[in-house]
Amino acid sequence: MILLSKPFRLPFLFVFCVFLGLISCKKNNGGSNGGRPVTPVTPTPTWDPNGFRGAWITTAASSALDSRDNIKQCVQTCKAASINNIFMVVYNNGRTTYPSTIMQHLIGIPILERYAGRDPLQEMIDEAHAAGIKIHAWFEYGFSSSYSANGGAIVAAKPTWAAKDINGNLVVKNGFDWLNAFNPEVQDYMISLFKEVATKYNVDGLQGDDRLPAVPSTSGYDNYTSNLYFLEKGVDPPTNSKDAAWVDWRAKKLNGFLKRLRTELKAIKPAMQLTMSPSPYPFSLTEYLQDWPTWVDSSWVDIVMPQCYRYDIAAYTSVLAQQKSYYRNTSVPLYPGVLVKSGTTLQSDAFMTQMIQQNRLNGFKGECFFFYEGIKDKVLWYQQQYPFIK
Repeated sequence: MILLSKPFRLPFLFVFCVFLGLISCKKNNGGSNGGRPVTPVTPTPTWDPNGFRGAWITTAASSALDSRDNIKQCVQTCKAASINNIFMVVYNNGRTTYPSTIMQHLIGIPILERYAGRDPLQEMIDEAHAAGIKIHAWFEYGFSSSYSANGGAIVAAKPTWAAKDINGNLVVKNGFDWLNAFNPEVQDYMISLFKEVATKYNVDGLQGDDRLPAVPSTSGYDNYTSNLYFLEKGVDPPTNSKDAAWVDWRAKKLNGFLKRLRTELKAIKPAMQLTMSPSPYPFSLTEYLQDWPTWVDSSWVDIVMPQCYRYDIAAYTSVLAQQKSYYRNTSVPLYPGVLVKSGTTLQSDAFMTQMIQQNRLNGFKGECFFFYEGIKDKVLWYQQQYPFIK
């Protein structure tokens, strides 16, 4: 070992430190890569690349459909969030978001007034298909004619179409006014709207939800339905609207409507999907006469998306397990409906991640999000976390 005297030690240490610094800089600048920066490794998404990622777009609390530019931005945002199926509202509150000959004949108003002179549905189809996103026409209000408007323009034009409770009053539930879903004229009207869209537009699918096929279980006391029940059963309808046999009889009538709807739509476009997003079962049955397990068991729908809208992970986990317990025909995909935003409530990133984790743990490879405005508020979560959740 060579020992240096004190006068030589400090210069030697300085030179040695400089040498180490140069080596470190060379390594940090890419070493033998000639100073080029090292490309960072991009994480690999853990989701199924063909998984279902849907979004509902409505007219309430949203300006997404108010102009062609807004529709373009909406599609771009959905694309950035990896949404591959858009469910655009085409019917709510007694109005359509496309020019409808049927509505023109019925109430003299062919399209929601704020869209007069435009065709938002066609604009959305053009923009979404150009971006590789599928479009489903969503009949949001279904058998509900209006919201807190005494039935609105439809009941004003067709008073006998109103759903009636045991006291003979218009059926209203949570503010929604209802048509009589058992009336053949009402059923023909709804099917004609579905067929109008299927015939005129290149949509990938059509959808009913917690209001189609559905009607509050307090309904069915109109003359037509009461007489039909007496004809088939030999007795008047029970005064208890939740009577099990009375619920079952009315639910089966709505099942028959759905079967007919599917048959007539598939005759027009066999490849077009018919999807449903009902309330969670059995609440859906006792409150709205929706028997979605039978729809799935009978393959009357191509996809079912129960609305598992909850505000904490314990409640979400519970309702998801409940819906899974009634899901038997796995040839019909089930994708949970996930609530992102409602009113001023925007779900946290952590809760969003927990819900998707539960979906994956239960074997569901996709979900549909309510609604677009929440997706717009959480684009970074959709880009940075959603693809990597196991």
